[in-house]
Amino acid sequence: MRPTPPEFLGRLRTREAGELLSLLFVLGVLGVGFLVLSDEVRERSTQTFDEQVLRSLRDPNAPGRPRGPAWLAEAARDVTALGSMTVLALVVVTVGGFLALVRRWRTLALVLASTLGGVGVNTLLKDVVARPRPSVVPHLTEVLSASFPSGHAMLSAIVYLTLAALLSELVSSRWHKAYLVTVGLGLTLLIGLTRMYLGVHYPTDVLGGWMAGLGWALLSGLVARVARRKSPGLREEARGDTAPP
Repeated sequence: MRPTPPEFLGRLRTREAGELLSLLFVLGVLGVGFLVLSDEVRERSTQTFDEQVLRSLRDPNAPGRPRGPAWLAEAARDVTALGSMTVLALVVVTVGGFLALVRRWRTLALVLASTLGGVGVNTLLKDVVARPRPSVVPHLTEVLSASFPSGHAMLSAIVYLTLAALLSELVSSRWHKAYLVTVGLGLTLLIGLTRMYLGVHYPTDVLGGWMAGLGWALLSGLVARVARRKSPGLREEARGDTAPP
């Protein structure tokens, strides 16, 4: 027996409420975890652990030589570039151009607000913590900013997870949605690991970047969900009802 419309709507609202509570719980855990981690970093409580991890990734007789085959360092530099400001900016501009072509202006505004806001938050956090870059091993790539949290880890999480969420709206299969999110998470994970391998970030820098980036991406998704409920135009764009010129 099929549920009547009131019963169906009641179940739908209950599920949405459960998803919202779960999302708020995860955001709370990430927020508290990031605050605790940043305090530990500023008090240098993690310094010994961080330095041990970076040293373990290098040849003890030649700290400038990373462990593994010779090609691995070059591959790490290639992968880490996927989280650079230049590459991420190109990705956002490319996606933004497509959204403009199909006249999904509200979705474009959400993407730009999420990514630009994330850049601002990352810059602010780096200035507040002001952690110097690792000096226990030679850097295998150039760096310019402070160390905590990792900008590559944080911004790649924001950009790739935001785009994964955006693309998942275009498919109905749960497996397809899961694939897109998995790709976004996988890229973010690999980029963060290369920052440690190249000696330009401590493990806690990368962990902090992942936590802050995931939290910002989830918060952006929550804002987008609320905006979509209040904006008929956004709901039309999510359904693909906005026709190109």
